Amino acid sequence: MNLRSTLLTGSVFALFASSSYADDWFPYKAMKTEPPFAAGGKQEEVLYTPLSKASQPWKICVSFPHMKDAYWLGVDYGVVDEAKRLGVSMNLLNAGGYTELKTQISQIEDCVANGAQAVVIGAISLDGLNNLVAEVSKKGIPVIDVVNGISSPDVAAKSLVSFYTMGHSAGEYLAKKHPAGSKDVKVGWFPGPAGAGWVEAANKGFQDAVKDSAVKMLDAKYGDTGKEVQQKLVEDVLQSNPDIRYVAGTAVTAEAAQGVIRERGLQGSVNLLAFYMTPGVYDGIKRGFILAAPADSMVVQGRIAIDQAVRILEKNDYIKHVGPKIFVVDQQNVNGVSRTSILPPEDFKPLFKVN
Repeated sequence: MNLRSTLLTGSVFALFASSSYADDWFPYKAMKTEPPFAAGGKQEEVLYTPLSKASQPWKICVSFPHMKDAYWLGVDYGVVDEAKRLGVSMNLLNAGGYTELKTQISQIEDCVANGAQAVVIGAISLDGLNNLVAEVSKKGIPVIDVVNGISSPDVAAKSLVSFYTMGHSAGEYLAKKHPAGSKDVKVGWFPGPAGAGWVEAANKGFQDAVKDSAVKMLDAKYGDTGKEVQQKLVEDVLQSNPDIRYVAGTAVTAEAAQGVIRERGLQGSVNLLAFYMTPGVYDGIKRGFILAAPADSMVVQGRIAIDQAVRILEKNDYIKHVGPKIFVVDQQNVNGVSRTSILPPEDFKPLFKVN
């Protein structure tokens, strides 16, 4: 089976497959980057269709920064369900947080020592895993960069979206509401853990989008994407800036801030915005507590990473740099967006192994 027969380009196709479950999640509207891994690479629309089945039960190791929020639960569902569909073995590792780079490196080293034939990494650090990636690649074990971004040239493939675009989409949403010349509005900005590649990309995208508007950013407040950390950051900024109009940042920030806003009686005067989607953000938009968030279909990012790994192991053609097409979900269009197209099933619980 060649790439031409499984990955169709064109402009006339649906935004989503009928749902994100098993055999019917594909073909899925995606964007590939050419040349691969290039910061200024051009994006081209594709319909992504994976292999129907693996030729053997390959052993794939998957490493996540943590499982503290529903975003990574969604990626978990993607890698688990796609491993089952393809018929491969998958072992998922959880480093415990964005401060645990050494743990992530150690876990991956152990997984490789135990016979992993491919490694999928949601990286804690943009640059901090480069030596490890080089070592693993030299052993003939392909490394797939999923979601967060790794700067190493030794990765075999990337399944991710542009977090610059995610941050820019969120900032652009506000900039359109408050164009240059209108009354200035203050926004508290909470991009996530300092040093993570996706955070720096989203931060630049958001800043670039609002720089010529009436949206005035406060200094970025960095922190781990745990609910308690983000809630404390939001509380501190609200305390110091009583005239703030928006709280924008990670999905966890928006989720945690809902309670803070209610407790302080700030509904209607302080609005919330996230730069990526989770079940909590989706529900918050539906209930009118969160304005909007770009959707990056994290489930599909996980699925594509597993398919890329299998394609490489089986010496099949594959797209080196690809991710789902980004679109903004807000209170005006949320009822027309299928939840199962962009998020894991509501009853899905974390799974760490597929045999």
